[in-house]
Amino acid sequence: MLEITPKSIEAYASAHTTPEKELHEALVRATHEKTALPQMQTGHVEGTFLKLLVTAMHAKRVLEIGTFTGYSALRMAEGLPQGGQLITCDVDEKATTIAREFWKQSHHGKKIILKVGPALETIKKLKGLFDFVFIDADKENYIHYWNACIPKVRQHGLILVDNVLWSGRVLDPKEASDKAIAEFNEAAVNDKRVNLVMLTIRDGITLAVKK
Repeated sequence: MLEITPKSIEAYASAHTTPEKELHEALVRATHEKTALPQMQTGHVEGTFLKLLVTAMHAKRVLEIGTFTGYSALRMAEGLPQGGQLITCDVDEKATTIAREFWKQSHHGKKIILKVGPALETIKKLKGLFDFVFIDADKENYIHYWNACIPKVRQHGLILVDNVLWSGRVLDPKEASDKAIAEFNEAAVNDKRVNLVMLTIRDGITLAVKK
């Protein structure tokens, strides 16, 4: 497993990023205390990056695939204007219970709508277009989420996909999840519907703009 960014560099980057609020830090602590895989949580730097993207593009409607304990949803909701809406999808009722608890403690929480159930089924039922989509869920379904979401994104809207370097395992994929991410990456870079860039933020992210 490759160390994509040395921990000392990650710490330096975090120290030179707008600090988290006390509520964010409490959510991180709760995630470590109450879940088996706290590393699934979007970190400080990436969470701030998500918020800044939503703010900078003046997004009013966001779709998230993969809620976990709600950190990324909360950060993106903070970038939405009053009346903005974020729909987030997950199947894990235990993790999303933590999310709900913390969203209630923020006035941005009222912008968030949680859909519990298979995301592909939820996406089919959604009406209208989204300004921004964040995909960070089960890796084997990445290409299916991508193809389901792109028609739901407005022209020049953004799609951000997390974990696209998969701790370096995309270089020599062996497990099903490794192969799924590697195959998604190849499909995405050849998708004529978007222009994209892969960035080495955290575990790798792909940022795409719909043509």
